[in-house]
Amino acid sequence: MSRLRKFLDRVEPQFRPGGRLSALESVFDGFETFLYTPRTTAPRRGGVHVHDSIDSKRAMIIVVLSLMPCLLMGMYNAGYQHWLACGLTDFPLGSLMLYGLLAILPKIVVTYLVGLGIEFIVAQKRHEEIQEGFLVTGILIPMICPVETPLWMIAVATALSVIFVKEVFGGTGYNVFNVALTARAILFFGYPAQMSGDRVFVAAGSAMGYGPVAADGFTCATPLGQIATSTGEGLRLTGVDGHVLTLWDAFVGLIPGSFGETSALCVLIGAAILLATGMASWKIMLSGVAGALLMGLVAHTCATPLYPASYLTPLEQLMYGGFLFAIVFMATDPVTAARTETGKWIYGFLIGVVAVLIRTYNNGYPEGAMLAVLLLNALAPLIDWCVVHANTRRRLARLNR
Repeated sequence: MSRLRKFLDRVEPQFRPGGRLSALESVFDGFETFLYTPRTTAPRRGGVHVHDSIDSKRAMIIVVLSLMPCLLMGMYNAGYQHWLACGLTDFPLGSLMLYGLLAILPKIVVTYLVGLGIEFIVAQKRHEEIQEGFLVTGILIPMICPVETPLWMIAVATALSVIFVKEVFGGTGYNVFNVALTARAILFFGYPAQMSGDRVFVAAGSAMGYGPVAADGFTCATPLGQIATSTGEGLRLTGVDGHVLTLWDAFVGLIPGSFGETSALCVLIGAAILLATGMASWKIMLSGVAGALLMGLVAHTCATPLYPASYLTPLEQLMYGGFLFAIVFMATDPVTAARTETGKWIYGFLIGVVAVLIRTYNNGYPEGAMLAVLLLNALAPLIDWCVVHANTRRRLARLNR
């Protein structure tokens, strides 16, 4: 037995009822179960219970690991875009990665401090175990925000989202809406000037004192932002330094955008990890992509200068923006997604359709993935209800023949 395990066993009685530190029982329990698989078992009432070593904390850690490719690419791209904005032509890997790390690290720290702090306080007041859902939410929130998002805004959005979307409804497993996307929605609608435009998706200044500073006046609109303000047909998308962006740039992730959403390649790697470990539904991912491709084809076929995004091909609809990231990491959230197998097909397909519909026919909102997932979060229980009752009616009809 390890020294840490022995130490925890020795101090555990102090945190249990009657101990000197019993007021911190939930804190100790959360720390212990984060490090080790719980040793408690279900009471033997009415049958035998079989357990394996994969509890919900371990499952959340696997999801966090699946996000690492996107996080690492986001670190590189944050440095790369900043170097372009500064007019530099030499791109040292170590310097770019360090700049990206220093740019995102404070946001991750603030998100976890605020979110986990609230969850620790609520769990202690309720005398409940600390839930593990925020392990994923805490890293998702910084990744779906622009790199220039102020820390205080992230703190406010995280607190409001955790309190009013999660804890008010009972904590992990009871929330109707995805907590990370709700935080992003709070930021977008609460602080639109700081969350949109040409200057928020590329860092202009140094990161914690490291790196060069960009000159005033540079522009760095995302591809979808450029499309929304164009005439559509024949548009040449450009990067920060004026070079023409290609689909390969979007696939790899070397384009302006929210920190962790730009690389389709890294999203696909994360999706492969989730599917290989059984942590996400392939039905939602596949049907979501199918819905986006179909709606993209319809929009492209009926393209009009009134809606510039309608000139995007179906493949471009997938490559640009945060749709792939949303369909892989947020639409598949088992708490807020549809539960029935048929419902998962419908749920994912509608997310793809609605996301492309919003980004194409609302020039003031060039990205529709966030609203699409939140809307279908609200409709997921209805979808499941319809599927269950359709099955019930079909079986009753078969029984009465």
